[in-house]
Amino acid sequence: MDSQNYSQAIDTLNKMAYHYYVLDSPIASDAEYDALYHKLKAYEDAHPDSILPSSPTQRVGDVPLSEFSKNSHLKRMWSLDDVFGSAELEEWLNRIYKTHPHATFTCSPKFDGASLNLLYEGGLLQSATTRGNGIEGELVTQNARTIFSIPLQIPYTEQIEIRGEVLIAKDDFESLNAQRLVDNLPLFANPRNAAAGSLRQLDSKITAKRPLRFMPWGVGAIHTQIQSFYEILKSLESFGFASMPFLWHCKNKSEILDAYHTLLDARESYPLMLDGMVVMIDEIPLQEQLGWTIKSPRFACAYKFPAVEKTSIIKDIVFQVGRTGVITPVAELEPVEIEGAMITRATLHNFSEIAKKDIRIGDTVIIIRSGDVIPKIISSIHALRDGSQVRIQPPTLCPECAQELLVEEILIKCQNLSCPARVKESLVHFASKKALNIDGLGEKIVYELFDKGLVRGILDLYKLKEEDLLNLEGWKQKRAQNLLNSIKNTYGIELWRLINAFGIEHIGEGASKKLAKNFGTRVFSVSEKEILSIDGFGEEMARSLCEFNHTNAELIATMLHIITPTIPQQHSVMDSPLMGKNVVITGTLSAPREHFVEILEGLGARVSSSVSSKTDYLLCGENAGSKLAKAQNLGVQILSEGDLQNYLKT
Repeated sequence: MDSQNYSQAIDTLNKMAYHYYVLDSPIASDAEYDALYHKLKAYEDAHPDSILPSSPTQRVGDVPLSEFSKNSHLKRMWSLDDVFGSAELEEWLNRIYKTHPHATFTCSPKFDGASLNLLYEGGLLQSATTRGNGIEGELVTQNARTIFSIPLQIPYTEQIEIRGEVLIAKDDFESLNAQRLVDNLPLFANPRNAAAGSLRQLDSKITAKRPLRFMPWGVGAIHTQIQSFYEILKSLESFGFASMPFLWHCKNKSEILDAYHTLLDARESYPLMLDGMVVMIDEIPLQEQLGWTIKSPRFACAYKFPAVEKTSIIKDIVFQVGRTGVITPVAELEPVEIEGAMITRATLHNFSEIAKKDIRIGDTVIIIRSGDVIPKIISSIHALRDGSQVRIQPPTLCPECAQELLVEEILIKCQNLSCPARVKESLVHFASKKALNIDGLGEKIVYELFDKGLVRGILDLYKLKEEDLLNLEGWKQKRAQNLLNSIKNTYGIELWRLINAFGIEHIGEGASKKLAKNFGTRVFSVSEKEILSIDGFGEEMARSLCEFNHTNAELIATMLHIITPTIPQQHSVMDSPLMGKNVVITGTLSAPREHFVEILEGLGARVSSSVSSKTDYLLCGENAGSKLAKAQNLGVQILSEGDLQNYLKT
């Protein structure tokens, strides 16, 4: 084989693989593929400096990793808001039509797998990153290269992020579990878990043995003049990706519902797991105008399938106390399998629901579970009662601390801030990955430390000594020292983590980051008015934060003194020429949109998603579209990145 034959062999093998793995229509036998593959491999062994990146040999698993590196997405991967039923869909559509009455929609399947973001530059696959928190995820490039339906090279040389779902087909899942049973290995709960677990193997040779598929569903960063999301998705097929099934361009609610019911009818027979349909505004400029909330885009939603229903019998009711004191009734059930998971418990939400549905201990009940949603009971089957059923009585005393409970309209709450259950759950949250990330301080350890009297609150964590831990059963010096070092590592941690760790109602990770960026440590003394000036913050969030600050002033001051968190670079907001100004962002900038939103809000500006007569400035990058034209017509001042940098220096 010479160099010319080598290139031809690569093209032939890739074509064979494409027909086999993507089109499911083989054009060669396994023996023919293997024979050509071994000839190509022999050439590469003799000419290692001539190996092309598109060669199928580059799909073989690499050296095992010790851990995954983190990698940032060029453009954020958002989660979608869910809608259930045609009434909720109509409500969502009406919000769109209120400002954009001529909008059309791209409808596509919502696959139930593990999301993956592929970055191509110069036509070559550069990286593959899991969704993670939407801003950054785990770098799993070695593993992604082993998946034959992910092209190593595409006929598009501009930088592009292609997003999709890593999946295992239902039949492949059954075969995989059957083999694991023979090998005496733990079984996967369902195809989604199997796909996610396979993608996150530190040894990519294991990933290579799993029957993974990649199904594209969108793009992130992209340089294109195409203004239709539907056309962008269709173009991915020409790059060598699997053709997306059930893809529609819908002009109204009626067409969307027709598409949904077509997909729903195919749910059981389709070889891949589906859990709904994505509905997205097709026009890219309209997407940009509508923008995003803190958590999700305003221009798309997930129209979910009805949850899978099963029946079981309620054996007993237990009352769980959350960190905010809310008492949640939980039913203990006769075990029942739903979508590959064995369900033994289901939430009953609150006592108003129990009374309305007349649910009793001993009832045969209908349970639903959709994807990762906690199983819940939707009704009891009264016709099957035999008289032995017992009514569920709401507790009057806290099941943990025996204090009298506060009965509100719907909720029953324990008001005792020292309630063991509240304290333990608060500590678990405080140490969690998206809070202070104290390695080695999971739920089990928190409960042990609390039950032994070593920790009664957040501050006690910083008083722990090695001898305290060594007195516990099973604790050795290394384990004790590791935990103490993890606690010590919280010194100087980012401010947003401390805000999130406090577990303030309605203030999650995204809100904590925005608050830290905008106010620094002044976040613990800001007014409701100041909070409401931040894009995406509502009255409930502002009220909740202010109430927490007032009630816990002493605890906050002590924690700030102990941890001295890292504070984002603050600018002189009051002196900023952008203070209180309305700014819209458009075009391609040198960093993700979120980066510039944080800078602008740090300068006191309010960032909006659409240009109007109230817009003061338009921050404009390359390839700006309709927003620039509208801003110029309205006389809005245009800012470049350079202009923004000058504001930062003032």
